[in-house]
Amino acid sequence: MQFDNYSIRLLSIQDLDGFFQLVEKNRQRLEDFFTGTVSRTKTIEDTQYFIIDMIQRSKDKIYFPYVIVDNSNDKVIGFLDLKNIDWNIPKSELGLYIDADYANKGITTKALRLFCEFCFEEYEFKKMFLRTHQNNLAARNVAEKCGFEIEGTIRRDYKTTSGEIVDLIYYGKLN
Repeated sequence: MQFDNYSIRLLSIQDLDGFFQLVEKNRQRLEDFFTGTVSRTKTIEDTQYFIIDMIQRSKDKIYFPYVIVDNSNDKVIGFLDLKNIDWNIPKSELGLYIDADYANKGITTKALRLFCEFCFEEYEFKKMFLRTHQNNLAARNVAEKCGFEIEGTIRRDYKTTSGEIVDLIYYGKLN
């Protein structure tokens, strides 16, 4: 998938250094709501095992990890994933984050729009959804710009890295 000067593609083991650098640089921004990623990428070796696990889950069709790449420098600048997939509906939850240096430039919105179109076509999902904290205005704005609608707030739905249990707003998008 291509847009502007960026591409979106499945994560591969060749992305090890770039993915590790993305997480390491943005660790503080990610730690409360990407607890699995943060906890499993503390070292380059940990990150390698984490990527191998993600690739295996992709082969098993239960999880799909994608990276956003800046084509001008081949740098991994963001991450999108499909998780909590229910093939019976079929539907999937989306997760996404972008490097702080690329935030607030419209890249995330363009990436998510393209990615949703791809997922509805490629995986034939009938619904895609995402969850975010009420204070994450950037994620909420991106979701709404991409046609996601608030379906509700699920109270005490997520435990952050610090151990706080918080409410999450659910957004859904239908095909």
